[in-house]
Amino acid sequence: MSRILESDSPLPATALKLEVLLVPVADVDRAKAFYAGLGWRLDADFVNGDAFRVVQFTPPGSNASIHFGKGLTPAAPGSAQGYLIVTDIEAARASLKARGAAVSEVFHRAAVGGPALPGRDPEGRSYNSFASFSDPDGNGWILQEITARLPGRVEPDVTAYSSVADLAAALRRAAEAHGEHEKRTGGQHDFNWPDWYAAYMVAEKAGTELPL
Repeated sequence: MSRILESDSPLPATALKLEVLLVPVADVDRAKAFYAGLGWRLDADFVNGDAFRVVQFTPPGSNASIHFGKGLTPAAPGSAQGYLIVTDIEAARASLKARGAAVSEVFHRAAVGGPALPGRDPEGRSYNSFASFSDPDGNGWILQEITARLPGRVEPDVTAYSSVADLAAALRRAAEAHGEHEKRTGGQHDFNWPDWYAAYMVAEKAGTELPL
């Protein structure tokens, strides 16, 4: 099988934005009640006769949505698996539990592909802390805590936060880092702290080198 590298193509990459994940379910109304109960936004419920129905939900803060219904996919109910990215694994787990989801305890992995260990990653590293839950059909969802992206995972000129809570958490991390910055510069007040915060938050989001 041949492999085409990005550098082999003379054409620039075209933006391809993931929009929808198909979630196969056996009971559409049961699934609709479950995802509505989680607080996900109901975008559509279209019916065309007895053979076709599509329901769309969007998780809070997500740019991508899910579809389920009738006549959408031959996949077996319960066979979908997806990741939901959060900035605070404990808060996300508590919120879902309060809405009736049977969420697992938080666990982490000391290394990629390593065994699941109890609790949040002791060092608070991004990509290492998880929890999981399933919908009534068994479609699985993994919560993964990410506060700083790996290099190249976010366009460096695009910085967006999915909620007020995410933005507030980013500001708190920037404030803590800026406190260390002021210690390194002799403890003097930094009058340009807004610029430093902005540079830190953009770099953290894009996975580039953080300012010191």
